[in-house]
Amino acid sequence: IIHTLPALTDAGRAIPGMTFDWVVENTFAEIPRWHPLVGEVIPIALRQWRKGLFSRETRLEWQQLRQRLQAQQYDVILDAQGLVKSAFLTYFAKGLRVGLDFKSARESLASFAYQRKCTVNFYQHAIVRMRRLFSQALGYTLPETAPDFDLTRLPLSPAPAEHYLVFLHGTTWETKLWPEAYWIQLAKLAEQAGYRVKLSSGNVEEMERAQRIARACTVVDALPRLALSDMASLLTNAKAVVAVDTGFGHLAAALNVPTVSLYGPTNPEYTGALGKTSIHLAAQFPCSPCMKRICTYREPSAVTPACYETLPPAYVWEQVKRLINPTIHNY
Repeated sequence: IIHTLPALTDAGRAIPGMTFDWVVENTFAEIPRWHPLVGEVIPIALRQWRKGLFSRETRLEWQQLRQRLQAQQYDVILDAQGLVKSAFLTYFAKGLRVGLDFKSARESLASFAYQRKCTVNFYQHAIVRMRRLFSQALGYTLPETAPDFDLTRLPLSPAPAEHYLVFLHGTTWETKLWPEAYWIQLAKLAEQAGYRVKLSSGNVEEMERAQRIARACTVVDALPRLALSDMASLLTNAKAVVAVDTGFGHLAAALNVPTVSLYGPTNPEYTGALGKTSIHLAAQFPCSPCMKRICTYREPSAVTPACYETLPPAYVWEQVKRLINPTIHNY
């Protein structure tokens, strides 16, 4: 979702009066509302519907979605994901269906749903892909400017008095997880520099990890799950963010918060967090980036995944200092 925002900004500048309605998974429906060109946000619950495919509740919600999609005639119905499930949804809205061609889509079969197809090189950053897709689909020249996420509608809380960093330690892939012992060492380096550390948590496992890190270092605050806007405020008011390859890391970079992102199995050239003050640290290891959810490296290693041996806490902290020029603060 965050990768798509700069494409909306491009389109709005090229086509005066352009607005977008956005179909989005209900968990993330708040994010599109932060962009000024988004009119109606249409939440869906595909993940939930799959669990109760034939239930009465699912049938009613699906019927309401179809009615909402067909409520008006669109100039273009643009599938930015290139997945079979997103391509399927395009059939229920009125308008010209546009998407990626067979060779460009993440799931090639999705291309058969579109009435007009666009060719975009798969092997480039996701934000660049989105910007190229929108420019082709809507007929304007792709600008050469840096991506502008234009999060001007984002409601933010006032900045607190304390100086703190945010560590984004949670992610969906086991192989993306930076070692817990490394987070503790990094927190102690932050403590020596006079910072508090905030740890976000999205589920029970992440909360338990955050609490263990907090017990090992007195300046660490283990936070409960936050609403998206509250999380955005937490990130915006931080002096810096250290993140694994996760969605909130992309949000921090988009908000132009100094962000150090850590990449082991994944490739920052394709999905790196982009922002004016963002640094990517990629593991320098024989099998990186492996793009695997489970680590298959079997040689002896001090940490798991082994590739993170090349991104130790002291090195990461040096990159953080490069971004924020830390000053000692007393609490």
